[in-house]
Parts: sequence; structure tokens; C-alpha cells
Amino acid sequence: MSRLDPIPALSRLTLQLAEADQVEAGYLALGAAAEEMFSPLLFSIMLHDAEAGWNLRVHSSQPEIYPPGGRKPVQDTPWTRRLFQQGKPWLSVDVAAIRATFADHVLIEALGCGCAMNLPVRWRGRTLGTLNVLAEEGRYTPGDLAPGRVLAALALPVLQEARRQHG
Repeated sequence: MSRLDPIPALSRLTLQLAEADQVEAGYLALGAAAEEMFSPLLFSIMLHDAEAGWNLRVHSSQPEIYPPGGRKPVQDTPWTRRLFQQGKPWLSVDVAAIRATFADHVLIEALGCGCAMNLPVRWRGRTLGTLNVLAEEGRYTPGDLAPGRVLAALALPVLQEARRQHG
């Protein structure tokens, strides 16, 4: 599948983040860049607190279906170990992988999503949260992980500020 050059979207994002004066504006800028780069059906941002053992969805492109809010305990799964302990992205390329990974796979599939990229936002060897990009089956490939990692790195100041707010 042919991809657009991610540099223009990432460049616009850097300018938007430099001017954003609130966390929500940062979430929206990240979502706009993700939209341009990956055309997701669902984009969300999750804050992670390893010490307290919770995840918190702080942003969703579909808040009526996946609303922000509510801390959820972190379960020990291959997905959480890869993202939160190892700090590596997770790629579910098809519906079978979605079903094997996510307890809410029925809702994910109902949205038309059959693949997912979960991109850790890291700082100093720790995962502060994730960007979650979901689309139709087969949309994302391992080649999407490199630009996804750059997008996640640019999310760092937004998640750091979100962490201060949600402590």
C-alpha cells in the first residue's frame, strides 16, 4: 500500500505543538497528524502510570464510543509487557490478532477496525503512555512503525503535561 510522505504532517505537528497552550490542543494536533499519516478509524491517547498500575484514556477520536476518563488497572499480558516494560510498539495486522490481544475486540470490530498500532511514548527508559491507531484489516504494516515512533516521540511534552494534570 502506497503511503504519503509523513514529513509534512510531522512538520506541521511540531509547529502546532510549539504554539499549543493547553493539553487538549496538543491531543487534537496529534490526532490531526495521525489522521494525515495513517487515516485511522480510531485514534486514542492513553496515559500510563507504572507505579500506580493504571492506564487512563485521555483522548479519543470517537469519544461517544471510547470516552476519555476512568483509570483501568494494568493487566499482565504480552501487549502490556511489550509496550510498558520493553517500550516497543505493538502491531496487530488482522482481525485474528485484534481478537487475541484486546478484550474489547467486539467493539473494535464493530467500528470496522481489523488492525492496530500501539505506539509507546517514552522518556528516560519509561513508557508514559501510548498512541493507539486503529483501522481496517491490513491497513498497517511494519513499515508504518518508523513514522509512528516519530509521532509518538513528538507526543512526549503533551503526555508529560497530561501526567501533571492527572497525577
